[in-house]
Amino acid sequence: MKPASVAALIVLWLGLVALAAPYKDKKDTATGKVVTGKILDKHDSPLANSVVYLTNTRTRTIKTYIAGQDGSYRFPALSPDIDYEVYAQFNGHKSDTKMVSQFDNRSVINIDLRIDAK
Repeated sequence: MKPASVAALIVLWLGLVALAAPYKDKKDTATGKVVTGKILDKHDSPLANSVVYLTNTRTRTIKTYIAGQDGSYRFPALSPDIDYEVYAQFNGHKSDTKMVSQFDNRSVINIDLRIDAK
């Protein structure tokens, strides 16, 4: 291959990479918010198999998640334009309800919930 052809291919490739960069940024921000955290007892021990409830305050739709062995939960791909409420239950006991505001511009919001399971 001639050196001029190689140089032209490199310039073309660099141009395509430069054009693709803005689309990558838009795709990353379009995935929405993620709410994560752990369900803990009053001694900061994880409460495995707790049920976590996430309520969309606009539609009142509820999503649920069963916490893992380490008490962790995760709600991905949430709309950044909606407020959410999150709380957990374990053996008939309930945590306080926490708010996730649409004005919180973090993409990952970590909320640990505590349940006094006695």
